[in-house]
Amino acid sequence: MALASLPGTGRRLDSGVSAEGLWQKCVHEGRRAHRQAHYAEAEKHFNAALQEAESFGPLDPRLPASLNDLGEFYRAQGTLTEAEKLLRTALAIRQQVLGPEHPTVAESLNNLAALCAAQGNYAEAEPLYRRALEVEERALGQADPSVAATLNNLALLCKALGRYGDAELAFRQALVIWQQCLGPEHAHVATSLNNLAALYYTQGKPTEAEPFYHQALAIKEKALGPQHPEVATILNNLGELYRGQGKLAEAETLYLQVLAIDEKALGAEHPDVASDLYHLALLYDARGRYAWAEPLYRRALAIREKSALPHHSDVASILRNLGELYSNQGSYSEAELLHRRALAVDEKLLGADHPKVAADLNDLALLYDAQGNFAQAAALLSRALRICEKAYGEEHPGVIPSLEYLATFLRRTRRPAEAQKVEARAKAIRARLGPKAAADPTGPALLPCNPTGELSRCA
Repeated sequence: MALASLPGTGRRLDSGVSAEGLWQKCVHEGRRAHRQAHYAEAEKHFNAALQEAESFGPLDPRLPASLNDLGEFYRAQGTLTEAEKLLRTALAIRQQVLGPEHPTVAESLNNLAALCAAQGNYAEAEPLYRRALEVEERALGQADPSVAATLNNLALLCKALGRYGDAELAFRQALVIWQQCLGPEHAHVATSLNNLAALYYTQGKPTEAEPFYHQALAIKEKALGPQHPEVATILNNLGELYRGQGKLAEAETLYLQVLAIDEKALGAEHPDVASDLYHLALLYDARGRYAWAEPLYRRALAIREKSALPHHSDVASILRNLGELYSNQGSYSEAELLHRRALAVDEKLLGADHPKVAADLNDLALLYDAQGNFAQAAALLSRALRICEKAYGEEHPGVIPSLEYLATFLRRTRRPAEAQKVEARAKAIRARLGPKAAADPTGPALLPCNPTGELSRCA
């Protein structure tokens, strides 16, 4: 005979397993499957946990916890519209049940801010991060690891906005807190060092960046062993630094090492392997080794389309660069199809006004320019510039690529006076940043599934 009780009071199922036990099992299995990149399985378990949590009542804390888990899953998969609904609902319930000053509310604020940043909605993301930080500092103290995690994420946002001084300050504050609370050899310390290195690299300071990468690498290798995927992540970042410096042989050695680690640890079909293949393809592509790069792009694309969602933003990045490869070889029809697929993916995922959409438009415009279709090229370049200006502001470094593409086009179409004005504007922005600052914050890098970077948090 089945045992029964009221929702929220530990009701039992025919199997003798309590609803609480079933919910915990679904949560555990969902998180395990997500870590292992078994996405269909993870989604199934997270949905089952949410269904179970709903039976506890609309104000039970397990409900927003499950909403948060599923929302974070969808955010990681690039399904941002579904993620937003879940994360906003979780935040609303937690605020109602726990009050606006509870640390768990700060977790929801942090994750919703990350979602807004992924959407390019930076204007909403920053106040959410700052509100989360205020709640945590009041509730937990200024030296709590949760405060450091939010500072880390706020720093990443400031970096994306080109506010490098603010980003460095927040990264260093997070580093100090983690060193004091967790010890100098904790994995989160390596995260801060990695992020500081990436910040310096973005600013065109590779000599400052490289020692931080090596420090982060030493901590990860000591804590996890040299064959761990998190070690591979930092090796990949170091490879990116070498590629940017033109040290292509050193970069290739690291990329191949990263690929070997991830294939052994995660399996040949894991999304992190797709990222590794993509970076290696970029290297060969840049060296004109198109016959080597193309199969790597295609293998990366097949893995992403199979293991993630066919409309994941990383799919768009691979399509874009594969299209560029065909364009460089004069295969314009194939290139156009790939660029249009990338544009469609990003518009569906991110909306028509996201900076990644601007990058797609610029690439497609350059393709039309190469074919002499100047009217379409001009329209796309102008639209891309408007998107970047709206997203970043007219004086942000994220506007520079669109300005430079437009200036090049204007010179090619014999409009030197207009080109000169656009070039002067780009030069003025660069002058404020310094001579070595990186221009494109929406560049081609693919992050692995669990990057050493942003820290999302689940209850």
